[in-house]
Formats: sequence, C-alpha cells, structure tokens
Amino acid sequence: MTRHAVRIALAVLAIVMVFPFVIVALNAVKSPQDYGAHGPLSLPEGLYLQGIVDFWNRVDFGEKLWNSFVISGSVAVLAVVLSVLNAYALGIGRVRGRVWILALFLLANTLPQEALAYPLYYLAKAAGLYDTRLAMIIVFTAIQAAFGTYLLSAVLGQFPREILEAASMDGAGRLRTLATIVVPVSRPTLSVLLIFFFIWTWNEFFLPLIFLISNDTQTAPVALGVLQGEKFMDATASSASALLGLLPAVVFFLLFQRTLTRGITVGAIK
Repeated sequence: MTRHAVRIALAVLAIVMVFPFVIVALNAVKSPQDYGAHGPLSLPEGLYLQGIVDFWNRVDFGEKLWNSFVISGSVAVLAVVLSVLNAYALGIGRVRGRVWILALFLLANTLPQEALAYPLYYLAKAAGLYDTRLAMIIVFTAIQAAFGTYLLSAVLGQFPREILEAASMDGAGRLRTLATIVVPVSRPTLSVLLIFFFIWTWNEFFLPLIFLISNDTQTAPVALGVLQGEKFMDATASSASALLGLLPAVVFFLLFQRTLTRGITVGAIK
C-alpha cells in the first residue's frame, strides 16, 4: 500500500513539473489569433511554426546558442578541473588552514550575484574584458569552482589512504596519483559536477545581461528578454523563444541522464 502511495505521489509530482513545459510547447506552435481566441490552456488548432522562425531570425538565435554553448562548456570543464586541483590539496593534501579555506569557499557560495555585479564590472572594464565571452568564462569558472571545491573536498577527504600509500610506495608522484588514481575513482562525481555546471551556467541571466551588451556576444537566456517591452508582449513569440531556450539544456540533460544517475548512485553507495 505504501509503495502504491509513493508511486502515485511521484506521478502527481512529475505531472506538476512537466505541465509548465507542456503549456509553453503548446503555445509556441499556436498562431496569435488562435491564442487570442482560445487562451493559453487550449490545444492548438494547427501547427504554427512562424513564431519560432520569426524569433530565430529576429535575434540571430543560432549565434546566441553558440555563445551559450561556448561559455557553458568552457566553464563546466575549467570549473571541474579547478575544483579537482583545489580539492586534492584541501581534501587529501590537508594544507594548513584547511577549515578556514573551506569556510571561505562556502561563504563565496552564499554571496548573491547582485553584490558581485559592480566589482566584477569594474574589474572587467579595467582588464579590457568587458563585453567578451572570456569575461563570463572567468567569472562563472570561479563561481562554480567555489562550490565544486567545497563539495569535492568533503568527498576526497574520505578517499582511502591505503590506495594513496600504495601508489606512493610504487613511486607515483602527486600529479601522477591525481591523474591515474584519484580522478578515475572520482569520475562519477566529476561527471555529475560537469553536468550541473553546464546547466547552471547555461541558465545564467543576470550577469550576462550586464556584461554582454552587444548582439555578437549575448547568450540565449539574454536573447529571450528582447521580446518583452513595457507596453507590448507577444505571448506566442515569448513561448516560442522560451521553448528554444529550454530545449538545448533538456537535450543535454537527457543525453547525460545515465551518467548523472550513475554518479548519484555511486555516491550514495560510497
């Protein structure tokens, strides 16, 4: 009986979570006349794709997708690498002041982006990186690596000492131990971090809105805001843009869902 109740609760929760996405998808393929006549909750009378085409051409969405992919992919890889190096020193190396350093990383994760906007803006201007993808890659790599370092330090702190001692007796140095033992054993956890860092960076809006002001550097989430004006908003075009912005992240998640599930399961077993 309990098992059936849990399944029913999970099914209801899944429906609640999927429902907004379904509504967006339905409204994205409606014509403005259909939307105005029947509202947002009705089924479309026909397949209307002109809204998607118009939005794509209007903001050059292909270029925005490429910018988001370059920034998110670079941040995901660099943040994982930086997190591993930091966590290896803090979790296994046991550097002096480890607790205070981890507390500093934890504090960095609690800072709102609004508090970081002005100092980062000033630094980007001074370094000549304002309105460049490189600025966003550096900023988000530091932000994501702060979380990754804190998480991996706890994981690597429980790494079996016997394995490390055996590697040391075999003549393996620190870098070789990291590359051939620690990273392969921690691969499930690193895969989860890679996926999360990519999706989190892809969905970022506030800092890219401030730092990427030209059409050539804007990301996909920033491009979604161009359709909303003070006195006018095209609901079907907005739904089409939201659908285009969601699809890449959903596809990426589905492609790596097995990796994510395996990583979480391995972490739970450990």
